[in-house]
Amino acid sequence: MTTIKDQVAVEATIAERAWTAAFGSLMAAVAVCFPRRDSRMLGRAMTQGMLMELERRNCWTLAQALGRDGPYRLQHFLSRGAWNHDLARDHLAAWTAGELADDEAVLVVDETGDEKSSTDCVGASHQYSGALGGVGLCQVAVHLTYASVHGHALIDRQLYLPAAWAEDEERRLLRHVPDEITFATKPQLAAAMLHRARELGLAARWFTGDEVYGGLELRRTARTLGFDYALAVKADHRATTAVGRFAATQLAAKIPARAWMRLRTGNGTKGDRHYDWALIDVLPDDTPAGQDAATAGHAFLVVRRHRYTRELSFYRCHSAAPVSLTTLVNIICTRWKIEEDFQGAKGLAGLDQGQVTGWTSWMRWSLISLFAAAILAVTYARTRTADGAGHGLELAPASGRELLAILRITALPQPRRDRDHILHWSAWRRHHQHQATEAHRRWNNITAAAAT
Repeated sequence: MTTIKDQVAVEATIAERAWTAAFGSLMAAVAVCFPRRDSRMLGRAMTQGMLMELERRNCWTLAQALGRDGPYRLQHFLSRGAWNHDLARDHLAAWTAGELADDEAVLVVDETGDEKSSTDCVGASHQYSGALGGVGLCQVAVHLTYASVHGHALIDRQLYLPAAWAEDEERRLLRHVPDEITFATKPQLAAAMLHRARELGLAARWFTGDEVYGGLELRRTARTLGFDYALAVKADHRATTAVGRFAATQLAAKIPARAWMRLRTGNGTKGDRHYDWALIDVLPDDTPAGQDAATAGHAFLVVRRHRYTRELSFYRCHSAAPVSLTTLVNIICTRWKIEEDFQGAKGLAGLDQGQVTGWTSWMRWSLISLFAAAILAVTYARTRTADGAGHGLELAPASGRELLAILRITALPQPRRDRDHILHWSAWRRHHQHQATEAHRRWNNITAAAAT
Protein backbone atom coordinates (compact mmCIF):
# COMPACT_ATOMS: atom_id res chain seq x y z
CA MET A 1 0.00 0.00 0.00
CA THR A 2 1.39 3.38 -1.03
CA THR A 3 1.74 5.86 1.81
CA ILE A 4 2.11 9.61 1.70
CA LYS A 5 5.85 9.32 2.49
CA ASP A 6 6.32 6.78 -0.30
CA GLN A 7 4.58 9.09 -2.76
CA VAL A 8 6.74 12.06 -1.76
CA ALA A 9 9.85 9.89 -2.16
CA VAL A 10 8.74 8.92 -5.67
CA GLU A 11 8.10 12.56 -6.55
CA ALA A 12 11.54 13.51 -5.21
CA THR A 13 13.17 10.96 -7.52
CA ILE A 14 11.17 12.23 -10.49
CA ALA A 15 12.06 15.83 -9.64
CA GLU A 16 15.77 15.05 -9.37
CA ARG A 17 15.80 13.40 -12.80
CA ALA A 18 13.71 16.19 -14.32
CA TRP A 19 16.03 18.86 -12.89
CA THR A 20 19.16 17.09 -14.15
CA ALA A 21 17.69 16.77 -17.63
CA ALA A 22 16.38 20.36 -17.77
CA PHE A 23 19.59 21.87 -16.39
CA GLY A 24 21.74 19.94 -18.83
CA SER A 25 19.46 20.80 -21.73
CA LEU A 26 19.48 24.56 -21.12
CA MET A 27 23.20 24.71 -20.43
CA ALA A 28 23.82 22.88 -23.71
CA ALA A 29 21.51 25.31 -25.52
CA VAL A 30 23.38 28.40 -24.26
CA ALA A 31 26.90 26.92 -24.42
CA VAL A 32 27.55 28.59 -27.77
CA CYS A 33 27.17 32.00 -26.06
CA PHE A 34 30.26 31.35 -23.90
CA PRO A 35 33.42 31.28 -26.05
CA ARG A 36 35.65 30.11 -23.17
CA ARG A 37 35.27 27.02 -21.02
CA ASP A 38 35.88 28.89 -17.75
CA SER A 39 33.05 31.37 -18.42
CA ARG A 40 30.77 28.52 -19.46
CA MET A 41 31.49 26.63 -16.22
CA LEU A 42 31.06 29.79 -14.17
CA GLY A 43 27.66 30.37 -15.79
CA ARG A 44 26.62 26.85 -14.82
CA ALA A 45 27.84 27.33 -11.25
CA MET A 46 26.09 30.69 -10.84
CA THR A 47 22.83 29.25 -12.16
CA GLN A 48 22.98 26.53 -9.52
CA GLY A 49 24.09 29.02 -6.89
CA MET A 50 21.02 31.18 -7.49
CA LEU A 51 18.87 28.32 -6.16
CA MET A 52 21.02 27.36 -3.18
CA GLU A 53 19.66 27.91 0.31
CA LEU A 54 21.20 31.32 1.05
CA GLU A 55 19.92 34.22 3.10
CA ARG A 56 21.00 36.66 0.39
CA ARG A 57 22.35 36.30 -3.14
CA ASN A 58 25.09 38.55 -4.44
CA CYS A 59 28.63 38.04 -5.72
CA TRP A 60 30.02 37.75 -2.18
CA THR A 61 27.53 35.17 -0.90
CA LEU A 62 27.52 33.19 -4.14
CA ALA A 63 31.33 33.07 -4.25
CA GLN A 64 31.42 31.81 -0.67
CA ALA A 65 28.71 29.19 -1.30
CA LEU A 66 30.50 27.99 -4.45
CA GLY A 67 33.76 27.51 -2.53
CA ARG A 68 35.74 30.39 -4.02
CA ASP A 69 38.26 32.49 -2.12
CA GLY A 70 36.81 35.81 -3.27
CA PRO A 71 34.11 37.36 -5.46
CA TYR A 72 36.41 38.77 -8.14
CA ARG A 73 35.85 36.06 -10.77
CA LEU A 74 32.09 36.40 -10.45
CA GLN A 75 32.27 40.19 -10.61
CA HIS A 76 34.41 40.01 -13.74
CA PHE A 77 32.06 37.45 -15.25
CA LEU A 78 29.14 39.86 -14.81
CA SER A 79 30.79 43.13 -15.76
CA ARG A 80 33.53 42.40 -18.32
CA GLY A 81 33.54 38.69 -19.12
CA ALA A 82 33.64 37.71 -22.80
CA TRP A 83 30.24 36.17 -23.42
CA ASN A 84 27.15 37.17 -25.38
CA HIS A 85 24.27 37.75 -22.98
CA ASP A 86 21.89 38.93 -25.72
CA LEU A 87 22.34 35.69 -27.64
CA ALA A 88 21.97 33.73 -24.40
CA ARG A 89 18.69 35.57 -23.75
CA ASP A 90 17.37 34.46 -27.13
CA HIS A 91 18.43 30.87 -26.55
CA LEU A 92 16.74 30.93 -23.14
CA ALA A 93 13.47 32.14 -24.70
CA ALA A 94 13.59 29.54 -27.47
CA TRP A 95 14.44 26.74 -25.02
CA THR A 96 11.68 27.65 -22.55
CA ALA A 97 9.07 28.01 -25.27
CA GLY A 98 10.17 24.70 -26.75
CA GLU A 99 9.86 22.91 -23.40
CA LEU A 100 6.42 24.41 -22.67
CA ALA A 101 5.30 24.64 -26.30
CA ASP A 102 1.64 25.26 -27.09
CA ASP A 103 0.23 26.96 -30.20
CA GLU A 104 -2.34 28.69 -27.96
CA ALA A 105 0.32 29.97 -25.53
CA VAL A 106 0.13 33.48 -24.13
CA LEU A 107 2.89 36.08 -23.92
CA VAL A 108 2.33 38.15 -20.77
CA VAL A 109 3.99 41.53 -20.21
CA ASP A 110 4.36 43.45 -16.96
CA GLU A 111 6.90 45.52 -15.08
CA THR A 112 8.32 45.10 -11.60
CA GLY A 113 10.44 47.33 -9.40
CA ASP A 114 13.42 46.56 -7.17
CA GLU A 115 14.03 48.93 -4.27
CA LYS A 116 17.47 50.57 -4.21
CA SER A 117 19.35 52.62 -1.63
CA SER A 118 21.25 54.80 -4.10
CA THR A 119 20.85 56.39 -7.51
CA ASP A 120 24.28 54.97 -8.40
CA CYS A 121 22.56 51.85 -9.78
CA VAL A 122 21.78 51.95 -13.49
CA GLY A 123 18.22 53.22 -14.05
CA ALA A 124 17.59 53.81 -10.34
CA SER A 125 15.28 56.77 -9.79
CA HIS A 126 12.35 57.92 -7.69
CA GLN A 127 9.50 56.39 -9.66
CA TYR A 128 6.29 54.43 -9.23
CA SER A 129 6.44 50.69 -8.72
CA GLY A 130 3.56 48.40 -7.92
CA ALA A 131 5.99 46.06 -6.14
CA LEU A 132 6.84 48.90 -3.75
CA GLY A 133 3.21 50.00 -3.45
CA GLY A 134 3.92 53.57 -4.58
CA VAL A 135 6.75 55.94 -5.48
CA GLY A 136 10.20 55.02 -4.23
CA LEU A 137 13.84 54.84 -5.22
CA CYS A 138 13.96 51.76 -7.40
CA GLN A 139 14.87 50.15 -10.70
CA VAL A 140 11.96 49.18 -12.94
CA ALA A 141 12.19 46.51 -15.63
CA VAL A 142 9.61 45.23 -18.09
CA HIS A 143 9.43 41.44 -18.35
CA LEU A 144 7.84 38.92 -20.69
CA THR A 145 6.44 35.55 -19.59
CA TYR A 146 5.67 32.55 -21.77
CA ALA A 147 2.54 30.85 -20.40
CA SER A 148 0.96 27.67 -21.72
CA VAL A 149 -1.10 24.76 -20.43
CA HIS A 150 2.19 23.07 -19.51
CA GLY A 151 3.65 25.85 -17.38
CA HIS A 152 5.01 29.38 -17.43
CA ALA A 153 8.32 31.20 -17.00
CA LEU A 154 9.96 34.57 -17.64
CA ILE A 155 11.80 34.60 -20.96
CA ASP A 156 12.86 38.22 -21.52
CA ARG A 157 13.40 41.54 -19.75
CA GLN A 158 14.19 45.16 -20.58
CA LEU A 159 15.49 47.68 -18.06
CA TYR A 160 13.46 50.90 -18.04
CA LEU A 161 15.53 54.10 -18.01
CA PRO A 162 13.48 57.15 -16.95
CA ALA A 163 13.82 60.07 -19.37
CA ALA A 164 15.98 62.17 -17.02
CA TRP A 165 18.27 59.21 -16.39
CA ALA A 166 18.55 58.28 -20.06
CA GLU A 167 19.52 61.87 -20.96
CA ASP A 168 22.21 62.19 -18.27
CA GLU A 169 25.47 61.62 -20.16
CA GLU A 170 27.64 61.45 -17.04
CA ARG A 171 25.55 58.73 -15.43
CA ARG A 172 25.39 56.83 -18.72
CA LEU A 173 29.18 56.82 -18.98
CA LEU A 174 29.65 55.77 -15.36
CA ARG A 175 27.23 52.87 -15.73
CA HIS A 176 28.40 51.89 -19.26
CA VAL A 177 25.01 52.25 -20.93
CA PRO A 178 25.43 51.52 -24.67
CA ASP A 179 25.07 54.52 -27.00
CA GLU A 180 22.22 52.87 -28.89
CA ILE A 181 20.10 52.63 -25.73
CA THR A 182 17.84 55.69 -25.51
CA PHE A 183 14.71 56.54 -23.59
CA ALA A 184 11.83 54.19 -24.39
CA THR A 185 8.42 53.95 -22.79
CA LYS A 186 7.32 50.72 -21.15
CA PRO A 187 4.99 49.87 -24.08
CA GLN A 188 7.90 50.45 -26.47
CA LEU A 189 10.06 48.07 -24.44
CA ALA A 190 7.23 45.53 -24.57
CA ALA A 191 7.02 45.97 -28.35
CA ALA A 192 10.74 45.25 -28.69
CA MET A 193 10.32 42.00 -26.77
CA LEU A 194 7.32 41.04 -28.93
CA HIS A 195 9.44 41.58 -32.03
CA ARG A 196 12.14 39.30 -30.62
CA ALA A 197 9.60 36.63 -29.75
CA ARG A 198 8.25 36.66 -33.30
CA GLU A 199 11.74 36.62 -34.83
CA LEU A 200 12.59 33.58 -32.69
CA GLY A 201 9.46 31.82 -33.94
CA LEU A 202 8.07 31.07 -30.47
CA ALA A 203 4.87 29.04 -30.52
CA ALA A 204 2.35 31.54 -29.13
CA ARG A 205 -0.94 33.01 -30.24
CA TRP A 206 -1.95 35.52 -27.56
CA PHE A 207 -0.56 38.63 -25.93
CA THR A 208 -1.87 40.15 -22.71
CA GLY A 209 -0.98 42.81 -20.15
CA ASP A 210 -2.40 45.45 -17.84
CA GLU A 211 -3.54 49.02 -18.56
CA VAL A 212 0.00 50.30 -19.12
CA TYR A 213 0.17 48.17 -22.28
CA GLY A 214 -3.35 48.74 -23.66
CA GLY A 215 -2.45 51.72 -25.85
CA LEU A 216 -3.12 51.95 -29.56
CA GLU A 217 0.47 51.64 -30.79
CA LEU A 218 1.28 48.46 -28.89
CA ARG A 219 -2.03 46.89 -29.91
CA ARG A 220 -1.25 47.71 -33.53
CA THR A 221 2.23 46.25 -33.14
CA ALA A 222 0.75 43.03 -31.76
CA ARG A 223 -1.55 42.70 -34.74
CA THR A 224 1.25 43.53 -37.20
CA LEU A 225 3.28 40.68 -35.71
CA GLY A 226 0.33 38.29 -35.92
CA PHE A 227 -0.59 38.09 -32.22
CA ASP A 228 -4.15 38.11 -30.95
CA TYR A 229 -4.45 40.10 -27.76
CA ALA A 230 -6.49 40.76 -24.62
CA LEU A 231 -5.19 43.93 -22.95
CA ALA A 232 -6.59 45.89 -20.03
CA VAL A 233 -7.66 49.47 -20.79
CA LYS A 234 -8.75 52.37 -18.60
CA ALA A 235 -12.35 53.22 -17.78
CA ASP A 236 -12.23 56.27 -20.07
CA HIS A 237 -11.05 54.21 -23.05
CA ARG A 238 -13.23 55.02 -26.05
CA ALA A 239 -14.40 52.37 -28.50
CA THR A 240 -16.46 52.57 -31.66
CA THR A 241 -19.49 50.34 -32.12
CA ALA A 242 -22.01 50.01 -34.93
CA VAL A 243 -24.12 52.76 -33.35
CA GLY A 244 -21.46 55.24 -32.28
CA ARG A 245 -18.37 55.95 -30.22
CA PHE A 246 -18.56 55.64 -26.43
CA ALA A 247 -16.41 55.48 -23.33
CA ALA A 248 -15.99 52.04 -21.79
CA THR A 249 -18.09 52.99 -18.77
CA GLN A 250 -20.90 54.19 -21.06
CA LEU A 251 -20.91 50.89 -22.93
CA ALA A 252 -20.96 48.95 -19.64
CA ALA A 253 -24.05 50.90 -18.53
CA LYS A 254 -25.90 49.71 -21.64
CA ILE A 255 -25.33 45.99 -21.01
CA PRO A 256 -28.65 44.20 -20.31
CA ALA A 257 -28.84 42.19 -17.10
CA ARG A 258 -29.26 38.95 -19.05
CA ALA A 259 -26.03 39.58 -21.01
CA TRP A 260 -23.78 39.12 -17.98
CA MET A 261 -22.19 35.69 -17.51
CA ARG A 262 -20.72 34.47 -14.24
CA LEU A 263 -17.45 32.60 -14.75
CA ARG A 264 -14.83 31.12 -12.45
CA THR A 265 -11.52 32.94 -12.84
CA GLY A 266 -9.32 30.95 -10.49
CA ASN A 267 -9.16 29.64 -6.98
CA GLY A 268 -7.50 30.69 -3.76
CA THR A 269 -7.20 29.59 -0.17
CA LYS A 270 -10.84 30.55 0.42
CA GLY A 271 -12.20 28.72 -2.61
CA ASP A 272 -13.07 29.55 -6.21
CA ARG A 273 -13.18 33.16 -7.42
CA HIS A 274 -16.07 34.22 -9.64
CA TYR A 275 -16.75 37.43 -11.56
CA ASP A 276 -19.50 38.60 -13.88
CA TRP A 277 -18.41 39.11 -17.49
CA ALA A 278 -19.90 40.65 -20.62
CA LEU A 279 -18.75 40.85 -24.23
CA ILE A 280 -19.36 43.84 -26.52
CA ASP A 281 -18.58 43.81 -30.24
CA VAL A 282 -16.60 46.91 -31.27
CA LEU A 283 -14.90 48.08 -34.43
CA PRO A 284 -11.12 47.67 -34.62
CA ASP A 285 -9.11 50.88 -34.31
CA ASP A 286 -5.65 49.34 -34.70
CA THR A 287 -5.71 47.74 -38.14
CA PRO A 288 -2.12 47.69 -39.51
CA ALA A 289 -1.42 49.49 -42.75
CA GLY A 290 -2.27 47.38 -45.77
CA GLN A 291 -4.95 45.31 -44.03
CA ASP A 292 -8.64 45.59 -44.74
CA ALA A 293 -10.42 46.47 -41.47
CA ALA A 294 -13.59 44.68 -42.65
CA THR A 295 -11.79 41.33 -42.95
CA ALA A 296 -9.07 41.72 -40.33
CA GLY A 297 -10.66 39.71 -37.53
CA HIS A 298 -12.90 40.33 -34.55
CA ALA A 299 -12.61 43.13 -31.99
CA PHE A 300 -14.26 43.16 -28.57
CA LEU A 301 -14.52 45.08 -25.35
CA VAL A 302 -14.75 42.66 -22.42
CA VAL A 303 -16.17 43.99 -19.15
CA ARG A 304 -15.54 42.37 -15.78
CA ARG A 305 -17.79 43.17 -12.80
CA HIS A 306 -17.07 42.27 -9.18
CA ARG A 307 -19.93 40.24 -7.74
CA TYR A 308 -20.25 42.31 -4.56
CA THR A 309 -18.61 45.72 -5.03
CA ARG A 310 -19.78 46.06 -8.67
CA GLU A 311 -16.38 47.47 -9.56
CA LEU A 312 -15.74 47.32 -13.31
CA SER A 313 -12.60 46.46 -15.28
CA PHE A 314 -12.23 46.69 -19.05
CA TYR A 315 -10.23 44.73 -21.64
CA ARG A 316 -9.71 45.48 -25.30
CA CYS A 317 -9.44 42.23 -27.30
CA HIS A 318 -8.80 41.18 -30.88
CA SER A 319 -8.81 37.75 -32.49
CA ALA A 320 -8.21 36.78 -36.09
CA ALA A 321 -10.70 33.90 -35.72
CA PRO A 322 -14.05 33.78 -33.93
CA VAL A 323 -13.55 33.30 -30.19
CA SER A 324 -15.82 32.77 -27.20
CA LEU A 325 -16.11 34.90 -24.07
CA THR A 326 -14.82 31.95 -22.02
CA THR A 327 -11.64 31.82 -24.09
CA LEU A 328 -11.06 35.56 -23.71
CA VAL A 329 -11.60 35.35 -19.95
CA ASN A 330 -9.03 32.55 -19.76
CA ILE A 331 -6.51 34.70 -21.64
CA ILE A 332 -7.22 37.71 -19.42
CA CYS A 333 -6.74 35.63 -16.28
CA THR A 334 -3.46 34.23 -17.63
CA ARG A 335 -2.05 37.72 -17.03
CA TRP A 336 -1.58 36.82 -13.35
CA LYS A 337 0.93 34.12 -14.24
CA ILE A 338 3.62 36.75 -14.55
CA GLU A 339 3.03 37.80 -10.93
CA GLU A 340 3.74 34.22 -9.89
CA ASP A 341 6.89 34.31 -12.00
CA PHE A 342 8.04 37.53 -10.33
CA GLN A 343 7.53 35.99 -6.91
CA GLY A 344 9.43 32.86 -7.92
CA ALA A 345 12.31 34.66 -9.64
CA LYS A 346 12.76 37.06 -6.72
CA GLY A 347 12.01 34.75 -3.82
CA LEU A 348 13.74 31.63 -5.14
CA ALA A 349 16.27 32.77 -7.77
CA GLY A 350 17.58 36.14 -6.53
CA LEU A 351 16.30 38.32 -9.37
CA ASP A 352 16.14 41.42 -7.14
CA GLN A 353 19.21 40.76 -4.97
CA GLY A 354 22.13 41.35 -7.32
CA GLN A 355 23.55 44.62 -5.91
CA VAL A 356 24.99 45.30 -9.37
CA THR A 357 25.27 48.91 -10.58
CA GLY A 358 26.29 48.79 -14.26
CA TRP A 359 24.29 48.10 -17.40
CA THR A 360 26.06 44.90 -18.44
CA SER A 361 26.16 43.56 -14.89
CA TRP A 362 22.41 44.10 -14.50
CA MET A 363 21.69 42.41 -17.82
CA ARG A 364 23.78 39.38 -16.90
CA TRP A 365 22.64 39.03 -13.30
CA SER A 366 18.98 39.17 -14.36
CA LEU A 367 19.66 36.67 -17.14
CA ILE A 368 21.33 34.13 -14.83
CA SER A 369 18.38 34.48 -12.47
CA LEU A 370 16.01 33.85 -15.39
CA PHE A 371 18.07 30.74 -16.28
CA ALA A 372 17.53 29.36 -12.78
CA ALA A 373 13.83 30.26 -12.67
CA ALA A 374 13.16 28.76 -16.12
CA ILE A 375 14.88 25.47 -15.26
CA LEU A 376 12.85 25.29 -12.05
CA ALA A 377 9.63 26.01 -14.00
CA VAL A 378 10.37 23.30 -16.57
CA THR A 379 11.31 20.85 -13.79
CA TYR A 380 8.02 21.64 -12.08
CA ALA A 381 6.11 21.04 -15.32
CA ARG A 382 7.88 17.72 -15.98
CA THR A 383 7.40 16.57 -12.39
CA ARG A 384 3.71 17.42 -12.41
CA THR A 385 3.22 15.59 -15.71
CA ALA A 386 5.14 12.52 -14.58
CA ASP A 387 3.57 11.95 -11.17
CA GLY A 388 -0.01 12.92 -12.13
CA ALA A 389 -2.74 13.10 -9.50
CA GLY A 390 -3.95 9.51 -9.52
CA HIS A 391 -2.34 8.37 -6.28
CA GLY A 392 -5.57 8.97 -4.34
CA LEU A 393 -3.71 10.25 -1.28
CA GLU A 394 -4.54 13.29 0.82
CA LEU A 395 -1.61 15.23 -0.58
CA ALA A 396 -1.65 18.75 -2.04
CA PRO A 397 0.44 19.32 -5.18
CA ALA A 398 3.98 20.47 -4.41
CA SER A 399 4.51 24.19 -4.89
CA GLY A 400 7.57 25.62 -6.61
CA ARG A 401 9.08 26.44 -3.23
CA GLU A 402 8.40 22.90 -1.98
CA LEU A 403 9.95 21.47 -5.13
CA LEU A 404 13.06 23.58 -4.66
CA ALA A 405 13.39 22.39 -1.04
CA ILE A 406 13.50 18.84 -2.36
CA LEU A 407 15.98 19.69 -5.11
CA ARG A 408 18.32 21.33 -2.61
CA ILE A 409 18.87 17.98 -0.93
CA THR A 410 18.77 15.76 -4.04
CA ALA A 411 20.07 17.56 -7.13
CA LEU A 412 21.65 20.92 -6.29
CA PRO A 413 25.19 21.15 -4.87
CA GLN A 414 25.41 22.10 -1.22
CA PRO A 415 26.91 25.47 -0.24
CA ARG A 416 30.43 25.06 1.09
CA ARG A 417 30.33 25.45 4.87
CA ASP A 418 33.48 23.88 6.31
CA ARG A 419 35.24 25.64 9.20
CA ASP A 420 38.32 26.94 7.34
CA HIS A 421 36.24 28.32 4.49
CA ILE A 422 33.82 30.10 6.83
CA LEU A 423 36.69 31.65 8.79
CA HIS A 424 38.42 32.75 5.57
CA TRP A 425 35.29 34.54 4.41
CA SER A 426 34.69 36.11 7.81
CA ALA A 427 38.20 37.59 7.68
CA TRP A 428 37.74 38.67 4.07
CA ARG A 429 34.44 40.46 4.73
CA ARG A 430 35.67 42.21 7.87
CA HIS A 431 38.81 43.41 6.10
CA HIS A 432 36.87 44.89 3.20
CA GLN A 433 34.28 46.40 5.52
CA HIS A 434 37.12 48.09 7.42
CA GLN A 435 38.60 49.43 4.18
CA ALA A 436 35.20 50.79 3.12
CA THR A 437 34.70 52.50 6.49
CA GLU A 438 38.14 54.13 6.30
CA ALA A 439 37.50 55.29 2.74
CA HIS A 440 34.21 56.94 3.76
CA ARG A 441 35.89 58.59 6.76
CA ARG A 442 38.68 60.04 4.60
CA TRP A 443 36.18 61.32 2.06
CA ASN A 444 34.06 62.96 4.75
CA ASN A 445 37.16 64.68 6.15
CA ILE A 446 38.08 65.98 2.68
CA THR A 447 34.60 67.35 1.97
CA ALA A 448 34.38 68.91 5.47
CA ALA A 449 37.72 70.66 4.95
CA ALA A 450 36.66 71.93 1.53
CA ALA A 451 33.44 73.34 2.98
CA THR A 452 35.37 75.45 5.51
